[in-house]
Amino acid sequence: MSEAGDAKGVFASAAKKVKMGKRVEKALKEKAAASSSQEATEEDANKAPEPYTCIGHFDADFTELCRRAGLPPTEIPPVVLRAKRPGTPPPPDPKAKDPTPPEEPVDVAEEEPKPKTYVTKEKYSYFKPNIQVEMEHEEKPATVTEIYIRGWKIDDMMVDIFRNCFPTIEKLNTINLWNVGLTDKTLRDLAAIFPQCPNLKNVSIEGNPIAEEPWACLIGDDSLIVNLSLRHNEITDRGASGIGAALSTVTTCNKNLISLNLSHNKFSDVGAEAVVKGLRMNRVLLCLSLASNKITDKGAVKFGELLSRFPLTHEEVVERRKLLSDKGSPDRGTGKSPPPSRRAESKDRPGSVRSGSHLDKGDKKRDKSSKKKDSKKDKDEGAKGGTKKDDKWKKGAKAVMAGGSRSSIVGLNTSRHGSRASLVAETVNKTTKGKKTTSSKDKKGGAAPESESPDMVEAINPLLDSVESIDGQLWIPGNRSIINLNLSRNEIGEAGLKSLLLALQYQITLANLAPHPALKGLMRLSLGRNPIRADSEAYQKLQDLLLTRDPFYKPQAKSPDGEVQSLVG
Repeated sequence: MSEAGDAKGVFASAAKKVKMGKRVEKALKEKAAASSSQEATEEDANKAPEPYTCIGHFDADFTELCRRAGLPPTEIPPVVLRAKRPGTPPPPDPKAKDPTPPEEPVDVAEEEPKPKTYVTKEKYSYFKPNIQVEMEHEEKPATVTEIYIRGWKIDDMMVDIFRNCFPTIEKLNTINLWNVGLTDKTLRDLAAIFPQCPNLKNVSIEGNPIAEEPWACLIGDDSLIVNLSLRHNEITDRGASGIGAALSTVTTCNKNLISLNLSHNKFSDVGAEAVVKGLRMNRVLLCLSLASNKITDKGAVKFGELLSRFPLTHEEVVERRKLLSDKGSPDRGTGKSPPPSRRAESKDRPGSVRSGSHLDKGDKKRDKSSKKKDSKKDKDEGAKGGTKKDDKWKKGAKAVMAGGSRSSIVGLNTSRHGSRASLVAETVNKTTKGKKTTSSKDKKGGAAPESESPDMVEAINPLLDSVESIDGQLWIPGNRSIINLNLSRNEIGEAGLKSLLLALQYQITLANLAPHPALKGLMRLSLGRNPIRADSEAYQKLQDLLLTRDPFYKPQAKSPDGEVQSLVG
């Protein structure tokens, strides 16, 4: 019995050990699985997520980029459609029959329906950050055309998000930022993003005072902005100096900006003079607003000199000579050296010195031949009534002055405009509409002598304009490309007013003597709310001249009976 009991005890202990071994093995397996899963989760956490590729849908791209940047869903600004004022319903037709049946008496006990003229929102929802957008088609998210951000701070993280999604919005043409707390860094980063947006033309950054005043970065050489508004930014003379230098220098010029709004800022005559200096060589800007600043008579006199005529500085004279030299010898611009002169090989006289008698004879012969050619050409043009090109430009100018829309000629200070080339192209289309166009080759296959459509206006360099020597200085005609100038709500008095009046009179005289198809001169000048007397003789003359400069002005004609009749109708 003892042996049997011992055997049972040994068997039980062995079975117990086997069970314990299985438990230990199971525990080890579970521990290994847990450690491996923990390592996998740690690797997933340390592994960088794949970069997100924007698809051009601003709402989806912006939300996903904010989520990846670590913003909680409740703090991501929603993208909403910009509210629009409802259109005015058409007036009822009194002759039409009313199809609606007579209204039944309404029970006073029933609850009246809520009015549809407003929408109620949650408390404080109006103050929550959001991004307002306008679309060409509300059902198509890829047709965002305008973006408005108002009243919340754009920090570095938000600029990085915009850097990824703005360039992919194909139809984006307007960005409006109001009171968004921009800094020097964020403004420069945004200025670097704007050229990457293919169709961005209108930029408005208002209510963002920056101590460094880096506003000139928005008007760089690579800037595609056509209309720029910088109101209420507390721009001083320092910022105005940078803007003036960005508009143009002796060798550079911004070629896209046609409308600039600098109203409601804080620069004085020094800043105005800097802007004037930037417009000496700029013939692209059409509309300029400097309203509500601190400009006095001194600044107005500078604008009068800019609009009439001014002397060239030494740097401008040197650059003019370079341009004329390159224009006279095309090989200079290409870097090719001119062919060696035979005279240079002679030992008795240097190549740079010519005989006076030989020079006089050659000049006399050239003068005689050129006079004959010019007189013959003038006779031919007089017989034909002018060249085709001049006639077409005259027709185009008449179309601009009479047939164009007001917004396309004068009111370019609004938010949506075209460029100077589009204005000329519109004129060309109007003048050539209905005419039979000829192909580049005639019926026999030869090249046509001249196309029917007039040439487009090329870039104008004022340094190559005609000059007049006065007291040892070279004077050139002033800036006639500006057609809309706003100097209202400043401190301009009678002296500044007289200077602007003389400038306008000079432009009118020059336009009559030497008309230019593109440079029409000032058409609108705003001087309201300046310390100027309403009964001022100079002010009345200025208003009368501006009335005739209006493209839609039609003088009153006399009837056969001698009574004056208005042609406006």
